[in-house]
Amino acid sequence: MVLIVDKIKVAAAVLLVAAGIGGFYYLQESATVIRLAVFLAGLAAGAVVLWTTAAGQSFFAFAHESAAETRKVVWPTRNETLQATAIVFVFVVIMALFLWIVDGILLWVIKKLIGGE
Repeated sequence: MVLIVDKIKVAAAVLLVAAGIGGFYYLQESATVIRLAVFLAGLAAGAVVLWTTAAGQSFFAFAHESAAETRKVVWPTRNETLQATAIVFVFVVIMALFLWIVDGILLWVIKKLIGGE
């Protein structure tokens, strides 16, 4: 019985979000602020309804845990980021030159094989 109720709630949440999107486009002649408010209201109502389901509870718990894990990440310093970017840039330039030379050599070989210049 709980599974059926959850499915109905998920469907209602999807319909509320769809109503918000539909309202946004239906009110084309209205001010953008009103259209945006209708869209956000549909999105918020859908989120509230979805939050009352078991799937919604597990999703919001997962999102909360993901945010907590993101805060634990040790982000690189500005200097480390600049160094890594410089290394990537130099590597790309070297590979571009290498491929340009290989392309030129292969072009020259093909021209010689087919009797070109």
